[in-house]
Amino acid sequence: MIKSKVLAACREELFTAALADSLDSLGYHEQAVSPGLSPLSEDMRIIGFARVGIYLPIYHDDDKVNVYEHEIQLIDDLAKDDVAVLSCNGDLRISPWGELVSTRAQYLGAAGCITDGCVRDSKVIRELGFPVFSGGTNPIDTKYRGKMMWADVPAVIGGVRVNSGDLVMADYDGIVFVPSDLIEETIARSLSKVREESAVREDLRNGVSLADVFNKHGIL
Repeated sequence: MIKSKVLAACREELFTAALADSLDSLGYHEQAVSPGLSPLSEDMRIIGFARVGIYLPIYHDDDKVNVYEHEIQLIDDLAKDDVAVLSCNGDLRISPWGELVSTRAQYLGAAGCITDGCVRDSKVIRELGFPVFSGGTNPIDTKYRGKMMWADVPAVIGGVRVNSGDLVMADYDGIVFVPSDLIEETIARSLSKVREESAVREDLRNGVSLADVFNKHGIL
């Protein structure tokens, strides 16, 4: 399934719960990020493909540290529908995402940012309409505190292993990562599920009991 069809299906018909259920059915039970990463606005939604960056803590800065080098490279390299996935190992001392990087990413057509660190300039980012999910807000920069050390390598965020190229979906319910080699099967199963749920919904509206609905469709 080509990327444009994946994105169209996700935008038009799917949501995180459907993807999570389909991944469960494939034996992948740990693909939803642990609760705690929230959108800057309730209506923010992210659908795209991960570009991973990993931050490590630092405790000083000088010319040799060159604190922003890898961060700048990753952000300038974002393509349309990419999602910056910034793993800070849950370090809430730092805000690796703010207004200026949002402005650049939005210009490039990126789909959003997800970080288990914090975000700053949150009011302006909301006004931009650029979707960001984070561990919280904090006005503190990464300078003197953290540096992106690697990009496009495996990382863990919210208990989920993620690689660049994995499908990302985030909405108010949470965040789901779909491994790249499972995207086609997961989308197919998810579409089948949500379409059958329409029949379930109609039965329930017509007064059919949950027990009978489950016996008939096998889903709730």
